[in-house]
Amino acid sequence: MHFHFIAIGGSAMHNLAIALHLKGEKVTGSDDEIFSPSKDRLLKYGLLPKKIGWDLKNIHEEIDTVILGMHARIDNPELKRAKDLKIQIFSYPEFIYEQTKNQLRVVIGGSHGKTSITSMILHVLNKQNIEHNYMVGAQLDGFECMVKLTNSSEIAVIEGDEYLSSPIDRRPKFHLYNPNIAVISGIAWDHINVFPTFENYLEQFNIFAKSIDEKGSLIYCQEDSDLKKMVNSNSYSCELIPYKTHNHIIIENNTYLTENNTHHSLDIFGNHNLQNLKAAQIVCEKIGVKSNEFYISIADFKGASNRMELVAKNDHFSFYKDFAHSPSKLKATTSALKHQFPSRNLVACMELHTYSSLNLEFLKLYHSCMSSADEAYVYFNEETIKHKKLQNIEKQDVYDAFGSKNLKVFNSSIELEKELISKNWLNTNLLMMSSGNFDGLDFKELATKII
Repeated sequence: MHFHFIAIGGSAMHNLAIALHLKGEKVTGSDDEIFSPSKDRLLKYGLLPKKIGWDLKNIHEEIDTVILGMHARIDNPELKRAKDLKIQIFSYPEFIYEQTKNQLRVVIGGSHGKTSITSMILHVLNKQNIEHNYMVGAQLDGFECMVKLTNSSEIAVIEGDEYLSSPIDRRPKFHLYNPNIAVISGIAWDHINVFPTFENYLEQFNIFAKSIDEKGSLIYCQEDSDLKKMVNSNSYSCELIPYKTHNHIIIENNTYLTENNTHHSLDIFGNHNLQNLKAAQIVCEKIGVKSNEFYISIADFKGASNRMELVAKNDHFSFYKDFAHSPSKLKATTSALKHQFPSRNLVACMELHTYSSLNLEFLKLYHSCMSSADEAYVYFNEETIKHKKLQNIEKQDVYDAFGSKNLKVFNSSIELEKELISKNWLNTNLLMMSSGNFDGLDFKELATKII
């Protein structure tokens, strides 16, 4: 079959395109901007469009299916042409469902932890040689492509994003998967440009929970008060399985899982990671992985890429980076690193980068979220605010919102880097958190200068 991708450069879209190409299908695509790593990976497989932009010549009657990405606008000329020719059009979550509707679908939802839980499950299933399809929104180490679609697999593990499906389908992606097994890791208001109130955002997770097969299971974190309240306030036909942070101990900066008076070694740490791990364990048990097999398999899991990922270390210093950007994740990640290394000082640095975080009203939700750090740095770029067409933010707005005495605010990445290089890092750890890149700050180079 011939599949054409409108907005092929997206994180999930380009992976799906590669997966179909590897399956032997004919794949073409277009986009008005494509950045690396998507660009490099599409080029590797011969799928990079010959020219950037939209072209009506791309859409013709020989195309069987168009897959539409969220990056495309509703007035996209290729989309209009496909509609005129009555070509079948799918958003990528619709297409993933069509490809997996006869399989056991495990969908991982939640405001945070989705990628970590999904990657833990994939790690264990690979270790146990259990065949499975998957779709993950972020690139994971050890995976060439983050979508796998085969006809032979009986299981599909899907990261369930709550953002919108496509320009012509304003439903959240995870509403379209109809899971047999679902996880909700927690609910913390995000995407305020789409969900203007917390109540509206919360309702999307309620709809997701109600979409679970009546013979299926909802695995949910009972330590999240809003999520617990939602579950207790509604009636769901599926099985309800609450979970909480896995029992553990910390010995000499190393975390061990504890179960039946037995210690199981780990490479990861932090309550948030161990919440995620417990969810992954329950999912794996549902699939047929015994607890001892899970503990053996998870022992060498090093974490999802950019999720509490170690950049560099020596005997008295460790440098971690994390994708954290929401208030709840900042608080959890900062607390985890301080708890893991209680005798070391912690410098935690985050970038205000998302639409939500750069909104003056939403900014207030960051109050005290980095209080666990000995020193907290917040960086934002005024040009990013202008690009997103948001109201301007002053440094004082950030100080007022975070409300911490340990805070320094920067709007120059050069000044931030100078500050970090000038510090004495003896018996001190560094944590850099962002969904962006601090305007191109090279963490490896920074680590070299610090060490």
